Formats: sequence, structure tokens, C-alpha cells
Amino acid sequence: MCVDNTPPPPGRLTRRGVLAGAAALAGTSAVLAGAAPEASATSAASLGSPGRGGDLVVEGGSLLDPLTGEVTEDAVVVIVGGVVRAAGPRSRLGTRTPSGVPVLRAHGQWILPGLVDAHIHLNTAAEARDAVLKGATSARSGSTNFYQDVAVRELARQAPERAPRLRAAGIFVTPDLGDTILADPDLAPLARLREGVRSAEALRRVVAVNLARGADTIKTRVNERAGLPEQDPLVQVYDHEQLSTIVAAARRGGKGVLCHSYSEKGCHDAVTAGIRSLEHGAFVGERTLREMRRRGTYFTPTLTAIAGLAESSDPVLAERGRTYLPVLKRAVLAAHELGVPLAAGTDSSGGTVDPIGREVELMHAAGLPALDAIRTATTGAAKLLGFDGTAGRLARGFAGDVLVVDGDPLADLGVLSRPARVVRAGFSVPAA
Repeated sequence: MCVDNTPPPPGRLTRRGVLAGAAALAGTSAVLAGAAPEASATSAASLGSPGRGGDLVVEGGSLLDPLTGEVTEDAVVVIVGGVVRAAGPRSRLGTRTPSGVPVLRAHGQWILPGLVDAHIHLNTAAEARDAVLKGATSARSGSTNFYQDVAVRELARQAPERAPRLRAAGIFVTPDLGDTILADPDLAPLARLREGVRSAEALRRVVAVNLARGADTIKTRVNERAGLPEQDPLVQVYDHEQLSTIVAAARRGGKGVLCHSYSEKGCHDAVTAGIRSLEHGAFVGERTLREMRRRGTYFTPTLTAIAGLAESSDPVLAERGRTYLPVLKRAVLAAHELGVPLAAGTDSSGGTVDPIGREVELMHAAGLPALDAIRTATTGAAKLLGFDGTAGRLARGFAGDVLVVDGDPLADLGVLSRPARVVRAGFSVPAA
């Protein structure tokens, strides 16, 4: 049985209601109300405008530029309205810093741009803030059940110190939607499908609803899940034709696709179908990696999540993690050596947010030099998310997102998981 090929209502008419419902689920309604007690005196038009960033001067530390690898000693970073206005040595900028602006002193510490988590599941306001506190000032959602990520993206616009700058993925394009069928009335007809979301019409329907509700990217899968002991991650759930249908539908809306994958055949089918980034990809082979390099397809291995499986109390998951992790590390190194672009992502979910710095450490453990590992969570991930020019560096015109750490990250990447201070859009927040 197929779904009637009728378009969902225009996004402009329905997004407001979906956003309000998602905000309630994510807990962002109360956060925004608390952040703006004077909102009752504010016009509705201004409520829809992004919140202004903060003013801050960060001075005295060693500034690392991930793009060039250059280290500037006794550096000064000037942030006005949440945007970097100047960054460089004190000898050049000392007399140009604005007066009356708060100063964050970083003497004896290192200064980096805020990190980017290219695969994270943020379902609540608390999780969003935790991600910031642990160093992820920009992120891409790996999907949510009820469009909470769309609301978290709005929270980041209105109160940037409370959430990472976010690319929302909406709901998962997967054969079995489960309770996610309740995320939107336009998904209800899919409940009649005995074999789930598999026909071209059904696949296009889920993509179309996501786009109408404001998703920035589309998330799908080619294999079953690794984190469920009853599933086999090497079993393929969508074939090349189905994946191509998803990609084509997303492209018509100007969006790319990230694809959950494990098996070599699944990875190859996903890449040749035209996905933007391959997620997990433990058993990706050389032929697929070469195809990824040719197409510019990104690899987001989520080493943190696979390492977490190895620590599971479930014996099936623990064995799976111990088996998959070394295979995935070899795939990461092979991808790096072939020139496949890599992006760091933790795949955090279920209320626990892992520090994105841990993923950088694991990239290094897989064989990447320290600077290249840092790039996977700065310039590399920023480019994947379309944030190049905004995130990943501290240079004029970039976002005022800063990580201050107690040590040289080029010598000890562990300091990235223990930030001394995080700055989001010019607002200094205490580290976790």
C-alpha cells in the first residue's frame, strides 16, 4: 500500500505550531521566558529576531588557528555583538580594544575556536546547554523524535549562550517510525503501511514533512542500529534506489542527507546514491572511500559512540564495540590518508552529552596528527555544516565562540574535554 502523493501544508502555515510543540517537549519555552522577563513589553516582530551576542575581550593566552596551525602568543580576541572584530597579538591590538567591555584573562592558557559536533541528538534545553558547557558551540542534529531540534535551533538564535548554533535534522527517515508517527499529522497516513516507510511515495512524504517543518538536513539509514542488541548493524534496510529517492527529495528542497551506515555494501550504496555525509561507517572499504574523495562526501565516524559500546553492561553490545572500534579506527586513518574529509561527532543521545573533545582524542588515537584531529571539530566540521566563515576559527567576522583550555592542545588533546571556560557568541559561560 502506498501513501497518496499529496503535499503537506505549506511550512509557513504549520511551522509555528510545530515549533511551539517541539519547544514544549524540549523545555525551551520556559527557558526563553526566563531569559526575557521583559518580553511582554516587546513587540511580536522583535521576538522573532535573533538575540544579540555579547561583548567580550579575551586576552593573554596562546591563540591557535586550526586553519593554518599558527600559534599567536599573548593574543587578544575582541568580540562585539557576538562577532569577532579583531584577533591577534597584543602588540598589534592592545590599543584597539574597546573600553568598558568585560575582559576574560587567559594568561598561561590556550585559546581556540569553539568546537563543532557534527552528529549529536539534542532533545532538551538541558542537553543543549550541556553541549555548550562541554565545548560544542556549533552542532548538527542526528535527528529527534518530535522536532525538538528545530526548537533547540530557535533557542540558539534567541539565547545563544544556552544552545549550540544548530543544523536541525527533524525526524529520522527510517522504515519504522514508531511513535514518531505522532510528530506531525501529515505523517498519520504512513501508519497504514504494513511494510513501513519503504515505497518512493512514503519516503518522499517523510522528507517533504521534514522540509516543511524547517529541517536543515535530512537523516536516514542504510543499516540497522549498533546500539540495540536485538538488531544486526550489518543488515541493510534501504537499497540504492530507495536511498536515491531520499537524496533526490532532499535536493529538491536544497538539503543534503546524512546516512547511518555500517556495512561496506550499505556504505557504498549510500555514497553512490549521493549522500552528503556517511555516519559511523565502521566497515567502509577502500573503493567506497575513493568514491567519497571523488565526490567530496564527508565521513563522520562517531568513534565516541562505538567506544561507548565497548563499555556497555550488555555483553552483545560490549563485544560489538570491542570488535568494531579497531576496524573503525583503521577506516578513519585510511580515509584521512586518501583525503576524504572528516568531521567529528559524538552521537550523544539519551540524556548524556559526551564532550566533543573526546572525539578529537579518538581521531588522534586512530592515527591523525593532533592538528588534523582538531580540524575535524573546527574547520572541517564547520565546512560540512555550512558554517565555514562563521565557525571553526577566531578571525574577523567569525562567531565569537571561544574555548579556553589549561594546556597546549597540540601536545595534549585531553585538555579539549576539560575546557576551563567556554564563550558562546560573546557570552562567557562556566565550564562543566
